[in-house]
Amino acid sequence: MFDLATVAWFAVLGASGASATALPAFNVNPNSISVSGLSSGGYMAAQLGVAYSDVFNLGFGVFAGGPYDCARNQYYTSCMYNANPSITTPIANMNAWSGNQIAKVANLEQRKIYMWVGSADTTVGPNVMNQLKVQLANFDEAANVSYVTTSGAAHTFPTDFSGSGDNACSSASSPYISNCNYDGAGAALQWIYGSLNAKNTGTLTGSVVSFDQSGSFGANGMDTTGYLYVPQSCASGATTCSLHVALHGCLQSYSSIGSKFVQNTGYNKWADTNNIIILYPQAIPDNTIHSIWYGGVLSNPNGCWDWVGWYGSNADQIGGVQMAAIVSQVKQIVSGFKGTNTTPTTSSTPAGCTA
Repeated sequence: MFDLATVAWFAVLGASGASATALPAFNVNPNSISVSGLSSGGYMAAQLGVAYSDVFNLGFGVFAGGPYDCARNQYYTSCMYNANPSITTPIANMNAWSGNQIAKVANLEQRKIYMWVGSADTTVGPNVMNQLKVQLANFDEAANVSYVTTSGAAHTFPTDFSGSGDNACSSASSPYISNCNYDGAGAALQWIYGSLNAKNTGTLTGSVVSFDQSGSFGANGMDTTGYLYVPQSCASGATTCSLHVALHGCLQSYSSIGSKFVQNTGYNKWADTNNIIILYPQAIPDNTIHSIWYGGVLSNPNGCWDWVGWYGSNADQIGGVQMAAIVSQVKQIVSGFKGTNTTPTTSSTPAGCTA
């Protein structure tokens, strides 16, 4: 159970949310950080994994996303609807920006990269995901890459259990989380972290914590509250833990579907038995009209993460406001690291990798 000092700042998420508290620090190894996301969250995961590859030093996972910097030199719809977006300029930009606007692209050769798409996804689609794979092949090591396609799955987050209120795997509808008989969260985490203890399929021992997502921890297009899943083993600080950032997609923020992305995706089940804290930053619907990268104007009513330039020309570069806010959250969490050994803590009991 939590010690008394820990209980003092914990705000456990209830059915209607809870008052947010200051984002705490934990005993998290700074060399154990990774990120994954769905749809716009998948785009953002790739952006963080590329631009901040020195921070997300284990790797990243993309569920139904697309190429890095895809919408800068072509209209964003070219990066959706199972189109075939050009990756020539994005690849050139990665090389030109390396070590300046983004971290060194040479880092990507050592990162574990997980990619998933449903064969029936017409919102983003296999063609767009294939272009991400081709783009990253210019920089990654093939042995570090897992690319999975689930037959018949639509634009959704795949799980192997039926969460309350989830949609059918073949349907792209709210909350965009589905029992596809495929454990997406587990596949991504096992690919990135290696063998893990079996997930907790019963009552979880940890807690969901709400935190104040303002100041340096927030930005345009982000909500005022974010969430963490903290396993019991990580709460007191006695155990060195790891950190994974899980990014919702459009129409999946807490303001749109409540706690479903936090509770129904399955990340917490794996985190609970493997000393992994899960960070759930939150975007928010924004009906303001903004200029975007390739020209024209666009609002963000679905609460998507910024992969089209809503909130600045540097949205996918170091200093892009949403990415900088998420990185600030990460750095605050890991600031409680108590050790000197920079080898990530992983569990010793092997579990079969599903990727």
